[in-house]
Amino acid sequence: MSIQKATLNDLEALTELFDLYRLFYNQNSDIKGARIFLEERLMNNDSVVFIAFEEGTPVGFVQLFPSFSSVSMKRLWVLNDLYVKENVRRKGIAEKLIKKAISFAEETKAKGILLETAQDNLNAQKLYEKIGFLKDSSYYYYFTI
Repeated sequence: MSIQKATLNDLEALTELFDLYRLFYNQNSDIKGARIFLEERLMNNDSVVFIAFEEGTPVGFVQLFPSFSSVSMKRLWVLNDLYVKENVRRKGIAEKLIKKAISFAEETKAKGILLETAQDNLNAQKLYEKIGFLKDSSYYYYFTI
């Protein structure tokens, strides 16, 4: 298995994975929209995506969005998307993708990586905690349109 930073050359493979990711979250398939969204992110350097390949086949990805901490005056990365194809899960691919993201955060001298997950996504929570992520109990997070 190999993991590499995605470029526009990976757009087709990434689009397929991204559409599967959205289906996992009960969204309608939208290959064209997914391609446009990803192409814009990559072209504008709005995100960093790492894609995993197993024997040349794309099997998963992690997408990081930049943010900043004003208090610490450092960059933060938001781990917004993580997906591994269902037929290759439980092989450590998600863990390797996350560790690649952590390594990237260290390389960019970021304060850290922030992520959120659903309260009922127990498998993801176990993995995040295994890797060393800490559940934040000090802050409330709010959302609006």
